[in-house]
Amino acid sequence: MLTPPSRRSFLRFAGLSVVTLPFLTEQQLAYAALPQQNSGTTVMPKPQDAAAAVHRPRTVLPPGAVKIDANENPLGPAPVALAAIASSAVTGGRYDQNGYVSSLTDTFSKQNGIPADHIAVYAGSTEPLNYSIMAFTAPGSPFITADPSYDGPLGTAAAVGAPVIKLPLTPTYGHDARAMVAAAKQTGNGLMYICNPNNPTGTLTPREDILYALENKPKGTVLLVDEAYIHLSSSPSVIDQVVAGKDIIVLRTFSKVYGMAGIRCGFAVARPDLLARLQHFGMNSMPITAAAAANASLLDASLVPARKKIIADTRNQTFAFLTAKGYKFIPSESNCFMIDTGRPGKQVIEAMRAQNVYIGRIWPVWPTSVRITVGTPDEMAKFEAAFQQVMSA
Repeated sequence: MLTPPSRRSFLRFAGLSVVTLPFLTEQQLAYAALPQQNSGTTVMPKPQDAAAAVHRPRTVLPPGAVKIDANENPLGPAPVALAAIASSAVTGGRYDQNGYVSSLTDTFSKQNGIPADHIAVYAGSTEPLNYSIMAFTAPGSPFITADPSYDGPLGTAAAVGAPVIKLPLTPTYGHDARAMVAAAKQTGNGLMYICNPNNPTGTLTPREDILYALENKPKGTVLLVDEAYIHLSSSPSVIDQVVAGKDIIVLRTFSKVYGMAGIRCGFAVARPDLLARLQHFGMNSMPITAAAAANASLLDASLVPARKKIIADTRNQTFAFLTAKGYKFIPSESNCFMIDTGRPGKQVIEAMRAQNVYIGRIWPVWPTSVRITVGTPDEMAKFEAAFQQVMSA
């Protein structure tokens, strides 16, 4: 059974969240991979240095740099979102006196058929992702994930002392639901994490596999499904399982298709008792500009399909180039994909950087593969030219 944390465990984890838990975002992980300027010397940070990178002075990229390393949306916020930011900022001297967060919750509730008390609004999905780890893992309760998958939560799991179980992707690059369930049954509790579409591969886990994990997991285990990239794909959401009362938390963000990575807004969607477990660790006031922009974006029915097509067209054009040149890559339904370079990926990253093209990092399990974010057509054309030059060198 899912039991609430004791006062002692709450205080222990609350202390960790303030003192030793860096909630790493995609931006910070990407920034940690940039060269650090130190007395004129370039130092490549190790992956575990991502936390320290949060507090480093930001590296200013050279003029004309192509930045396709952090799964950002180059289209930026929609015009309706920008207008909402401008109008809501006028009342920024007060804490949401106009009810922007309530309006956003109400819009999302009506559009998805989800009761409002099953929705919690956060400044992005990083907080609820890490709060879920703090709430449902412990030294005897593992964090179960795919390898490779989004690596931001790994530091939090390590900090709370939770075992981290990494399982290979399936031959079609989905999460191995059966293997995850088997791992969970060894302890009977913990947190299973499925990022769908997956980051960094951009590949899908079939809905039936996710439902298998949900129906066959131990009763003490919670399923966390990160749908940050869901709107960029053809995959159906599993948010309906929240309404069905299952042990599931679904995360959404406005950072990807909505182009609001720097504005910060997202949802945790779950039964009220599960959301209460996350809220033990605090909820800061939402920026009203983010809430207003997110609500305006949801109300623009043309936004998602238009942007999905733009990103897909650009991605598929890049895939056509890679195929024609004989480069190995994993087909994706998201705004990122992996290329197997056949050589140490870090060398390729550095060589591309010398061409003023900044691509994504590697994952240790695939040391010869690099992640590419889909940029604008012009950015991807520059990527293609630089990549061809680097690979032929």
